Amino acid sequence: MMRHLRSTHPAILQCAEDGNIPPVPRPATDTAGPSKQGRQRELDEALVDMVVKDLQPFTIVEDEGFMAFVNKLDPSYVLPSRKALKTMVTERYNISKEKTMEDLKKADFVSLTADMWSSINMDGYLGVTCHYTTPEAKLATVVLGVRRFYQTHTAQHLMEAKALLMAEWGITTKVQCMVTDNASNMILSAQLLNLRHVPCFAHNLIVKKALDQTPLINEIRQKARKIVGLFRSSCKAKDKLVEMQSLMGRPALKLMQEVDTRWNSTYDMLQRLYEQREPVGAALSNLNSDTAPLTSFEYNIIQESLSLLQPFKLATTELSEELRVSASKLIPLYRMLQHKLSQKKGQSAQESTAQLGTHLQEGLHSRCGGYESFRALALATLLDPRFKNVGFGNPAKAQEAEKQITLECASLMRSNTPTPGKQFHSSSDIMELCHLNNYVTYTSYMLSV
Repeated sequence: MMRHLRSTHPAILQCAEDGNIPPVPRPATDTAGPSKQGRQRELDEALVDMVVKDLQPFTIVEDEGFMAFVNKLDPSYVLPSRKALKTMVTERYNISKEKTMEDLKKADFVSLTADMWSSINMDGYLGVTCHYTTPEAKLATVVLGVRRFYQTHTAQHLMEAKALLMAEWGITTKVQCMVTDNASNMILSAQLLNLRHVPCFAHNLIVKKALDQTPLINEIRQKARKIVGLFRSSCKAKDKLVEMQSLMGRPALKLMQEVDTRWNSTYDMLQRLYEQREPVGAALSNLNSDTAPLTSFEYNIIQESLSLLQPFKLATTELSEELRVSASKLIPLYRMLQHKLSQKKGQSAQESTAQLGTHLQEGLHSRCGGYESFRALALATLLDPRFKNVGFGNPAKAQEAEKQITLECASLMRSNTPTPGKQFHSSSDIMELCHLNNYVTYTSYMLSV
């Protein structure tokens, strides 16, 4: 400090030594104050955005590294405390919720998806998501809540929790259907709410059941689980696999373990193991382990099994999108899965994979064979310009759906046709009639093209 004063401010240093300390000039805060406050609010909003979007903990504002980083970017910015940040996030949630509730008021109908989740500590949570169409004809999705579920998972308790969420968001009378998995308590809870229930196609048990019914493939799965478990639990085995992958010019990819409740994890496990079969075999041969490697015959079984399961994997991925209509895809996807299974089953050289194909066909027919008779799915398929009646496997079901929608349009036209001399009292009456006419015109056009 003294060296700096002598070289840069010798006059101030001389005054200080003489006992005459000059007054410190005050900054012009009259103009800088509002600007500084605006900058503080702007950065607070950006911090809340980061915490919300990146799922950061509130304690991030107390981390030394983060504090130093923010200070380096803008020394004038004062980070809020953890408690203040929590308050700001809560305020942001309330604002977003109010806006979403206003949007939901404009929606005539909504649908819900619901599922039970377990945390890493095995705490139960109920998640409910709402789907609706905006006035601009865009699909919208909002999570109504992921809440801790303390009660037993009975249908009655699930029904009560869902009813409370629906009432909280003001959509009790607007819900047209609820999509859940095939658990009996979930199905019954929808029935207790008097809602149409639609089983989740992507969460089907067809593949899992078919795999369990094929003994040889089930044995191969168990061996694969042991191999993957070894390389995921042993540091030595993991390092040896990375070494073999490097020597063979393969990417250093980790093996993937199967999860009992997700059939697609079985597909991912077998696919990754098949792709890395050479490095895995070499690594096992260099390890002092009693884990038996898979034989070439077993790898051939895996290859043919993956070919049979791939259409289900692609169908699951297709239906996992959020911003596209999915109900109209179910009937065409069911038909395409039937066709692909029949085709790939005929190419199977092994008896066990042919048996797997048979079980898949039986399960697919058992669980999805009634889709064309499901009114909501049939009408959705018929009105989708990509499919229309071509999406049906049974022409009679397509004609039945066409008849239903024609009758519905006729009924709407009769109930909304103005009587002679009737006066429209507001612009909303006119708009409602215009929307109805557009709907009927569009439907008639889609059925005739």
